[in-house]
Amino acid sequence: MDEKKYTFIETPFMGKNWSEIKRNHNYTKACVSDCLQRGEIPYASHLFFTQRGILDDRVAEERMKGIMAGKDIEEGITIASKYDAKIYVCTAIYTDLGISSGMALGRDKAEELGRPVVIRTLGDDWEEKFEEFLKSKDWLDLGMF
Repeated sequence: MDEKKYTFIETPFMGKNWSEIKRNHNYTKACVSDCLQRGEIPYASHLFFTQRGILDDRVAEERMKGIMAGKDIEEGITIASKYDAKIYVCTAIYTDLGISSGMALGRDKAEELGRPVVIRTLGDDWEEKFEEFLKSKDWLDLGMF
């Protein structure tokens, strides 16, 4: 059985306006894609918990619930990795858009658990590449972003 490489993704989510939130959301999707291309099993709680009908990230209590649920999932997989040598876990902080307070919390939690933290970038042209990628296929469109 091959090693499983779990990567917890830290990127900004909240923005000053809808345009910035959409950009951040697309950036996170591009980062998830980057991890998959590296052969990793990515997890970005802010892509899951912020979907319509789950939590409203604009409400502080709900935002914190999502952040903490994501960190608890990460902690569980990190603990499992201590008992199974075939599980590798790290936190990837993608910094093209800066480091938000939520990302700093994720970094601190990783360090507290002794999980490796890696710094990554997609490059200045990530938006162009992501748009090209979106246009390259006929995607299932759920009408979310």
